[in-house]
Amino acid sequence: MLAQLEGFAFAQLSALDAASLDVAVSELAALEQTIGASPELRALLGDTSINGVTRAAILSDLLADKVRASTSRMAAYAAEHVPAPEVVSTIGLLAHFARLTRVNATVDFASLSLLEARRRVNGFADALLASVDVANFASIESELFEWARVIEHHDDLRRLLVDLDAPLEVRLGTSEELLAGRVNATTLALARFVIIGGRPRDVVGTLDALVIYVAALRDWRVARVHSARALDEESRRELVSSLTALTGKSVELQVDEDERLLGGVLVEIGDLRLDATTLGRLGALRESVTSSHFFESALTSND
Repeated sequence: MLAQLEGFAFAQLSALDAASLDVAVSELAALEQTIGASPELRALLGDTSINGVTRAAILSDLLADKVRASTSRMAAYAAEHVPAPEVVSTIGLLAHFARLTRVNATVDFASLSLLEARRRVNGFADALLASVDVANFASIESELFEWARVIEHHDDLRRLLVDLDAPLEVRLGTSEELLAGRVNATTLALARFVIIGGRPRDVVGTLDALVIYVAALRDWRVARVHSARALDEESRRELVSSLTALTGKSVELQVDEDERLLGGVLVEIGDLRLDATTLGRLGALRESVTSSHFFESALTSND
């Protein structure tokens, strides 16, 4: 199973009590059977012309009010991140992973390459941070960074956490003793999973990579909107809905009014810049006219 999905699914499943975990196992198994019995659904999920975010949204709509939220989130995450031809088989792997989680008190994660292990941690972070207020992201980043520095500068602690022979319970217990009550609950959960799902000898590197990843997630959760005039509530809702559909993430708006834009909005989110302002259109038109004039002048001079 995709490493990032493995981390995401573990976060979802480990948060469930025994009864809810039983339901998740049953729902994922039923979903696997439903997809297997429906050529149309298999074709839809395996359609390479549909991007992952859209595929996830379609599957979420199909599952709405039919399964629990955690089951829907796992299936949608698989639909978004797994290559289209592998989505159907991955739903089966998810069902198997849920059954293993129910049977075993702890999951024995397979050893992965450095990058794949970091992706598994990123998937876990995706699950946890989806429900965290974006205002808390900065403190989580700071706490993860400081924890990495503590490990880096204390030889005994570092030797323990990177020791392949040290029992997992000891490494987790030491981390919790040092962090519990001093950091955000989400930070503690992420620090724990770095030990559980990451590579033991890459604890500091994984924490530093996670700081960067959380910062990137924050950028995709906050849309900086520059508008020529104030946005009413309906316009805000429509914009949030459109950006959520585009990015696949819950989006918060930061709106700045700027009359110089003349009309429309300019949206900056993540590494996307969407310019639908009158000023932007006039600039594009001016550039087009200037380029055309230059091209025509060049032809004339050549004549």
